[in-house]
Amino acid sequence: MRVFYSEKHKLRDAKTELHGGLLVKPFEGPFRAEWVLAGVKEAGFTDVRAPAEHGLETALKVHDAGYLEFLRTCWDRWQAHGFEGEAIATSFPCRRSQTGRVPKNVDGAVGYYTNSAETSISKGTYEAAIASMDVALSGADWLNEGNRFAFSLCRPPGHHAGIDLFGGYCFINNAAVAAQRLIDHGAKKVAILDVDFHHGNGTQDITYRRGDIFFASLHGEPEDAFPFFLGYADETGEGDGEGLNANYPMPSGTPFEIWSAALQDSLKKIKSYGAEAIVLSLGVDTFEKDPISFFKLKSPDYIRMGEMIAASGLPVLTLMEGGYGVPEIGINVANVLKGLEG
Repeated sequence: MRVFYSEKHKLRDAKTELHGGLLVKPFEGPFRAEWVLAGVKEAGFTDVRAPAEHGLETALKVHDAGYLEFLRTCWDRWQAHGFEGEAIATSFPCRRSQTGRVPKNVDGAVGYYTNSAETSISKGTYEAAIASMDVALSGADWLNEGNRFAFSLCRPPGHHAGIDLFGGYCFINNAAVAAQRLIDHGAKKVAILDVDFHHGNGTQDITYRRGDIFFASLHGEPEDAFPFFLGYADETGEGDGEGLNANYPMPSGTPFEIWSAALQDSLKKIKSYGAEAIVLSLGVDTFEKDPISFFKLKSPDYIRMGEMIAASGLPVLTLMEGGYGVPEIGINVANVLKGLEG
């Protein structure tokens, strides 16, 4: 198992998150990657490499060009406007107010390009997001060379980033970009399997009408859990993607016995689809001690998770998504990698 990791993730070190009506220290911070890196190294996954730089060629196939340019320039524009805090959206193009026109004012542009207001844009956010994307793409390249497993320790995460939207701590959709990289190098069909507690609304946005990517997401019921507005079981895809979107919403308190049945069903669908590789959006916020989630998986369950996914026989690129607040996230990620390698 080769591990890809960039120290540039530390450039994303936001100080504020809007939570419960207050500006608080973000749940997502550099300490997460440090815990995970320590956990996987302690478990014996010591082949850690820095990523290659890839540019935006692949990202532009899944993200809007204007959106990527907004991410690149947002912080400088925000400071030039004279704002003293970090960039947080205050106005949104909500129902019956959507014209498709991007405001020139940076405050309006932040609202136009976000799907949730809790995530601020701070100094170094874009650079860290690009490095995280490069980590994902380097993992995809490792699979393209004929290897079966890679772990890309992506931070910031990506699965809430849509075609032209950031939010949920996510800016570039690493899973979608990695899947595109696999397709660009010959794969006809790729599956993205999202096991983060939160629905991969950004990934669904990108893949919903595509016939070359099957997307499955196991997550908390959207009426009760962020990101709230997507993730229902009747969302099955449209156009070329009809039948290629599988959502598995589950209630508070879900244990591994129930959760794993959903995983097994998703893997059957992936196999039936004929996927040539799996991009695993790995969030370990399904853990029983996670502070912002409500599933009840235990640390040994993550070994079994990896074993079940490995039993598909497919190459697996594992990308880091969520998992917050407790040092066990490193153990839990390492357990998934152990399960994958058998």
